[in-house]
Amino acid sequence: MVDRPNKPTALATTPGLPPQAQVTTSDDNSRVDAVLPTGESISVLLYGATVLSWKDAAGNDRLWLSEAAALDGSKPVRGGIPLVFPVFGQAPDHEATKNLPQHGFARSSRWEFLGKSSEESGTNYSVKLDFGLSSSSLDEKTKAAWGYSFGAIYSVTLDRDALSTSLVITDEDDKPFELQVLLHTYLRVPDVTAVRLSSLDGASYLDKTESLATKTQSGDLALTGETDRIYTPLGGPKVPIVVSDNASGRKLYSLTRDNLDDVVADEMGWQRE
Repeated sequence: MVDRPNKPTALATTPGLPPQAQVTTSDDNSRVDAVLPTGESISVLLYGATVLSWKDAAGNDRLWLSEAAALDGSKPVRGGIPLVFPVFGQAPDHEATKNLPQHGFARSSRWEFLGKSSEESGTNYSVKLDFGLSSSSLDEKTKAAWGYSFGAIYSVTLDRDALSTSLVITDEDDKPFELQVLLHTYLRVPDVTAVRLSSLDGASYLDKTESLATKTQSGDLALTGETDRIYTPLGGPKVPIVVSDNASGRKLYSLTRDNLDDVVADEMGWQRE
């Protein structure tokens, strides 16, 4: 879950039925949009079930999306929250994933929109969008590369002050398989060189820019150069990773996890942009 520290003030209540979150599907059935009565919104592309946008009530997007991102299903989206499954990177030495493309197939498969549910409590609103993917819905090329039966339900929940994601994978095969999952979130920040990530002090990490060298983090992480690391924080998933702006001292995001031990810090813009 990603939490916004600058939470909106309460709105005045009105008599009658409570307002509802509005959920719409694009004319070409490629995207699902949801807007809370208070103005916060999300947009999810069915290709990859990729969260493209997460805006606050003022219309400020909390996610970064490349201007060159392909949204036509021709290739995985660069930006937003790409969903990585069942392998992170490539794993040619693992039988289950050796024939899969970089980062697996979830981000390059078309998901089905299963429906929405919403809640209202006073002036607090939330809406949950559910998306599904199964082995039977994969294209023939992917089926040939991934010989296992599975079902996946991906839920995206928008609150006034937070965005939460949840992925449930069911092994429907008669044999087990290994898998990896990553919610590859591109957070928008004012100045990446001023960003600091806390709760990583003392954690070991693999440095992918130095041939997976094992190192130990000292203090907060500053993104002052090319960064591509896999951390195992000492506090476990329940300890939030706090993203702050060092220039202003303002907390930008608080990230919490459940059943995901590792954290990937990836800032490759020094080469790509």
